[in-house]
Formats: sequence, structure tokens, C-alpha cells
Amino acid sequence: MAERSFEVSRLPGFATVAIAVFVLLYLPILTLVVFSFNSGPSIAVWQGWSLHWYTDAWNNEAVKGATIRSLIIATAASAVATSVATMAALGTTRRAAFGGQTFIYVVINQPLMVPEIVTAVALLILFGVVKQATGYQGLGYLILAHAAFCTPFAYLPIRARLEGMDLSLETAACDLYANPWQTFRHVTLPLLAPGIAAGAMLAFVISLDDVVITEFVKSGGQDTLPTYMLGQMRRAITPEVNAISTALLGLTVVLLTLFFILTRKKN
Repeated sequence: MAERSFEVSRLPGFATVAIAVFVLLYLPILTLVVFSFNSGPSIAVWQGWSLHWYTDAWNNEAVKGATIRSLIIATAASAVATSVATMAALGTTRRAAFGGQTFIYVVINQPLMVPEIVTAVALLILFGVVKQATGYQGLGYLILAHAAFCTPFAYLPIRARLEGMDLSLETAACDLYANPWQTFRHVTLPLLAPGIAAGAMLAFVISLDDVVITEFVKSGGQDTLPTYMLGQMRRAITPEVNAISTALLGLTVVLLTLFFILTRKKN
């Protein structure tokens, strides 16, 4: 009689635990989305359906300013992070193994392993010194801080894409007298494009949602959408915050869906 392979899904109580986990994860989010359509000012008492909190958020100048600022920072930070991550991925995959390679992986992925609050405090100290020396108080600090934090998130899908690419195509290009730049431009880059796009979208989402680093690094008047919402939570809470959260959730879901489509393996 053939021995049956071990499957976690066959363990007693697996279905119960899985359902409980999904309920605990998604019920609060579903509740937030539903109450964003509440006609009353309460976030806990249902008073009927309405879209007026979305209208209020759309007409709120503070929300508009924070949203535009968030999009600027996330776009610039993801561009910087993706560029650095692409170069790092090429440097660590398109060459023979070398001494210290593991250490380089650790350095690149360091923001993923260190608690975010530690990174935030370190950046606060560093940028505090720079601000005193230069007097510059612009968004550049937030862009650099987000780029540093997002680089490993962009690096992982780009590196995974490179490791799954066949080297024979690049070798063939070299055999046909293409120089390294021509090989990269006409062979490597087109094949790597889905990984770069996935890394950029993931970095964009991480930057757009970041609160801790932004709260420590930002100067006065530089609230992003998440920090603006955090500030509102300290005051009177209305379903307007739910509406903003739902819109942000929708954007994140769209981007993560595109990320999944670009990174999934084809049979």
C-alpha cells in the first residue's frame, strides 16, 4: 500500500483555524469599508447609506494636500529604490559567486530585519544633523528615507526575476558581438521589465502606506495621507477617516493585484 504524503490541510481542526484567521484578518477591514458609507457621524452606530463622507474627503483641502504629497514622495522614492535595487540585483546575480556575497545580501535586506522604529530614529538623528548643517527642510529627506526603506522590497522581485532568466540569451548576444550595454538594453532589460515593474509597484505601496518613518522624519506642514489620518484619530473621529482609508485600501489592492500578475510564474 502506497504511503500517503503529509498534508497540513488534512490535520484535525485545520479548516476551523483557517476560517478563524481569515475572519480576524478581514472582518475589521470589511467593517471599516461598510462604515465609510454611514450617513451619520458615528463610526460605530449605523444610520443608513450615504456617500457624503467621500464627498467631504474629496472637498477637504488638507486631504488633497496630503494625498498629493504622498503620491509625490511615493513616486520619487519608488523610482530611486527601484533603480538602486536593479543595480544591486544585477551586481549580485549576473556574476560568479564571490567572497562576502552573503554579507551584501544582509546589508541590502537590513531594513527588512531591523525594527522600523530603529530605522526611523536613526534617520531622524542623521537628517537632524544634515538639516542643521544645510538649513534645507524640504521633502528630499522623506524621499530619501522612504527610498532607503523600500529598496529591499524592490530588490526581492527583481532578483527573483533575474535568477529565473536564462543566461543563454545574454551569452548569445555577446557571441554576436554585442557590447555589455547593448546586451543589457536589448536582451536583459526587456526580460527583466516585469520584475522591475513589480518591484516599483511594491516599493510604491510600501512608501504610500508608511507611517513610522514619515512621522519621525517629516518637518512641519509635511503630513502625508497616513500621518494626516493618524492626526485625525487623535481628535474627533468621523467616517471621513473610513472613507479615506477605503480609498487607500482600494489603491493598494489594485497595485498589489498588478504585482501578483507580473510576478506569477507561467506554466
